[in-house]
Amino acid sequence: MPSAFERAIERVLGHEGGYVNDPTDPGGETKWGISKRAFPQYNIRAITRDDAIGIYKEHYWERAKCDKLPEAISFQLLDAAVNHGIGTAIRFLQRAIGVADDGVIGPVSLAAVGRCNPTVVVLLFNKERLLFYTKLSGWAFYGRGWVARVANNLSYAARDN
Repeated sequence: MPSAFERAIERVLGHEGGYVNDPTDPGGETKWGISKRAFPQYNIRAITRDDAIGIYKEHYWERAKCDKLPEAISFQLLDAAVNHGIGTAIRFLQRAIGVADDGVIGPVSLAAVGRCNPTVVVLLFNKERLLFYTKLSGWAFYGRGWVARVANNLSYAARDN
């Protein structure tokens, strides 16, 4: 049986594609969702799917302590971390659970998650995510795709809870 990470990463990679170098994308050169802006040390064009999975596990899943969260929440957090950056995604979660949004998952955040209904957390988390998107300068150009991504994640949420 696949692990929670394996299930989540398959979903995330379903949102992310192959190599792109869109001059209007602030992430710049990107492959499998790994951007040159976030990972300047990598040859982005040469990154394999397996490389991307390893990067996501180390730099996103583990840093966000996703293995200590309910699976429905851990997927949403991982997907947002890939799309917005880890600190921003964690702040979305912290706002959804009603704790100070410092961008670090620690004992206070973990305890608060444990007291919350995961379905409610996922809904409030995605509310934060949608509000964030609307404030971005790329909203007019990318907004439709961003909203579709969150809508797809809400479909996952309906099955996860």
